[in-house]
Amino acid sequence: MKILIIDDSDDARTVAKARLAPEGHEIICEDKALKAVEVATAVKPDLILLDVDMPGMSGFEVCRRLKRHEDLNMVPVIFLSGSCNAGDKVIGLDLGAVDYVTKPFDTFELRARVRAALRTKHLQDILRDKALIDPLTELGNRRAFDDRLNLEWSRAMRYNLNLSMILADIDMFKKVNDEYGHQAGDEVLRQVAGRLSACLRDCDAIFRYGGEEFAALLPQTPLDGAMDLAQRLRANLADEPVTVQKQQLQVTASFGASSNTQVSDANELFVCADNHLYEAKASGRNCIRPLSTTPAPQQESNS
Repeated sequence: MKILIIDDSDDARTVAKARLAPEGHEIICEDKALKAVEVATAVKPDLILLDVDMPGMSGFEVCRRLKRHEDLNMVPVIFLSGSCNAGDKVIGLDLGAVDYVTKPFDTFELRARVRAALRTKHLQDILRDKALIDPLTELGNRRAFDDRLNLEWSRAMRYNLNLSMILADIDMFKKVNDEYGHQAGDEVLRQVAGRLSACLRDCDAIFRYGGEEFAALLPQTPLDGAMDLAQRLRANLADEPVTVQKQQLQVTASFGASSNTQVSDANELFVCADNHLYEAKASGRNCIRPLSTTPAPQQESNS
């Protein structure tokens, strides 16, 4: 794990680093409080050791800024101080620090407190990750999709990049559940998730949005590129049956695509793709909108 030590004292940084080195963590040091948030943003530490008394800005103010920062507010902070003042400890803990260590450091105490903070951080990371993962398909869930959409939209707007989205909905999925049972339906979802994921680039992201619906975010991809990918995804599903309970089931999906060149905000990007998905369903399924080159036979509505 990465530990960032922020302290203006050369001796304190050297001692803390020497005490923690045997633990095997990567240790980064910074001596200027004014650069603390900038360095922490770049380093992405798992734990911050923060001196209370520094020139230019106190450790308390640095902690306030860290806790207001979207990407850093969950990083645990341990305050370092030469003072045993109980009031300072109360202030530090009220600001969100997880611990307070007094200088000069006792080697075993410092290591134990760091280990405890890192264990807590590790458990928090596990819980956070589980909260963002759909347990059936092991794809990101709707919450993860919303977070990633906002991130990718902000990045695309800032750097004037293309961003496209694909929504996919399995055709006639209710019929699978009704005829073969929900366990078969779950297996279909797992296999479809695997096939869709296999067609994407490393920079793309796919999610189970809900039910039998999937959403893919495609950074630096124009609408034409999204349509080409949607066509490959459609063919990947339609060309080979899914084997469930020793039976081969023909599974298809309908697709809707959108691009940030068509809309003005992230929510509209989703709404646009969703409208196109609805059009694909209404056009007979197993096709793509806003444009499809795939014949779509008419079927009874049961989606």
